[in-house]
Amino acid sequence: MESSSAMVPFPLLTTPIESTYRPCTIPYRFASDSPRKATPAEVAWIDVFRKSIASFRKHAELDDSVSDAQARAAQFSERYGKILDDLQEDPESHGGPPDCVLLCRLREQCLREVGFKDIFKKVKEEENAKSLILFEQVVTLFDNTEDGGKRLENLIRGVFAGNIFDLGAAQLAEVFERDGLSFLASCENLLPRPWVIDDLETFKSSWMRKSWKKAVIFVDNSGADIVLGILPFARELLRRGTQVKEMKDGREYILGVDAKNLLIVNSGSDLPVKHPEVAEFLGGRLYDCVIKYTEVIP
Repeated sequence: MESSSAMVPFPLLTTPIESTYRPCTIPYRFASDSPRKATPAEVAWIDVFRKSIASFRKHAELDDSVSDAQARAAQFSERYGKILDDLQEDPESHGGPPDCVLLCRLREQCLREVGFKDIFKKVKEEENAKSLILFEQVVTLFDNTEDGGKRLENLIRGVFAGNIFDLGAAQLAEVFERDGLSFLASCENLLPRPWVIDDLETFKSSWMRKSWKKAVIFVDNSGADIVLGILPFARELLRRGTQVKEMKDGREYILGVDAKNLLIVNSGSDLPVKHPEVAEFLGGRLYDCVIKYTEVIP
């Protein structure tokens, strides 16, 4: 349920957040770059989103909640493709310069403008149903791991495995369509450690010596990501006496959060590494994993 209270800056972000907070890790451009010419990084990411159009259009065409879905899907494809062309020609157009946040926002805006609210709703419902069937089996496997450190590592691997399933990534959408989703197989087939950013042992050390009063978990998908990845991890936090707040798509707001004794967990599209561009930037492998842990002492 959405809060009617006014939003406030998150207490662990450096203020003023308007000028200091940047949600995107990859530097798309530098001060020396021409504002009128798209940088190589911007061109590469525009191409990533361009490749996603076919998959998004196909799902839009199958949305039976929208009349004339095929025609509207074609409108979306044309409109969003034109925006990407504009950004490549003039990176300051459409609220640019472009980054992943803007490109996602513009894609969603195009879908809504032609009448689509959630083109993945049916897929999400199907995957939620499949994931719920596996939920008891998955948590039983975690519960049967007596060693606390090993159980934590298995839970983290579950978060990664769940996050691999992301219909926003064109290559993964093709894999899902061809092979279906196998959560347990994803757990077993994660790339071996050390991962490209691997703070698991540091996090494990903190986990074993203390529990947190509160945890805020940011999630961005449905199905296996939440049901089989995040929920078992949240369940383990609850068993340790931690208050858990899950946030999705900006629909929940944090109010009155004390930064002391607070654990922040993010399951986002940056983990695992699902695009070659991210892997190259980080110096890792495609589908590599990122676990970054920073202990903040207010």
